Amino acid sequence: MWYLSQKYSHMVTDSNYKRLEFWIEDCQSRGKLAFSLSELKQSFENDTETSLKRVLDRLSEKEKVVSVFKGYYVIVPPQYFSKGILPTAMFIDGLMRYLDRKYYVALLNAAALHGASHQQPQEYFIVTEYPVLRPTNKKGIKINYISTIQLPPKSLIEKKKTETGYINVSNPILTAIDMISYEKKIGGLNRASTVINELIVSVKQKDISKDVINYASVTSLQRLGFILDEVVNRKDIAAKLFNQCKKEGKTFYLILLKASGEKKKEVVNEKWKLIINTEIEFEN
Repeated sequence: MWYLSQKYSHMVTDSNYKRLEFWIEDCQSRGKLAFSLSELKQSFENDTETSLKRVLDRLSEKEKVVSVFKGYYVIVPPQYFSKGILPTAMFIDGLMRYLDRKYYVALLNAAALHGASHQQPQEYFIVTEYPVLRPTNKKGIKINYISTIQLPPKSLIEKKKTETGYINVSNPILTAIDMISYEKKIGGLNRASTVINELIVSVKQKDISKDVINYASVTSLQRLGFILDEVVNRKDIAAKLFNQCKKEGKTFYLILLKASGEKKKEVVNEKWKLIINTEIEFEN
């Protein structure tokens, strides 16, 4: 940022709007489409924070920038004027770096990036560490942050290229597990199973690793195993999952297939230790 500070420090202070507008255009020309208030202050050392915020408010009114988090702004290039904001994938990595948070793109968004686009997500799901982050809701884009005590091993996270860099995305098997773990957030087991049915073509037996088994909850592994076995008919992957669970010393206890459903003992799947209290159907 040193050269930017030198570049703009000589300009007169009564033309803040034009200077900042020019600075933003310069950022765009270099492929930089987001910035923090602290970066801006470094580039305009002779201006007060109050005066800079005032200009940012004007630029926001003209929809040239959008504040997606306190102190962090996204630039809106001409090709995105109609939407009023960049696609989330183009700024989420920079935002999480600004917040100093480890993260990964999860659930339906991750599934779509792996080719399972049956359900186009209306919301963006990010898994990150505690403390909890409030949802971001700007210009029709909603980002839901799912907080977890421990993020998965790096072996379960992939890098996906975007127009502005790379984002962290759960790999296909972790995405499938998350679909089960957080099924209520995406509309239930039917939707989870529908997406897993498309997603599972990207999963190979070698992907059922020690890291996956030891990271996921046993209950999620049980429910996923049953869905792979009995619903999506991927018995090869289900068998590898079952065997790997036994190899890692995981013990299955009798649980409900649908956690929030009624407890019925009429039908029990002995292999996966599940009380089958719901009928799973694919969504159209």
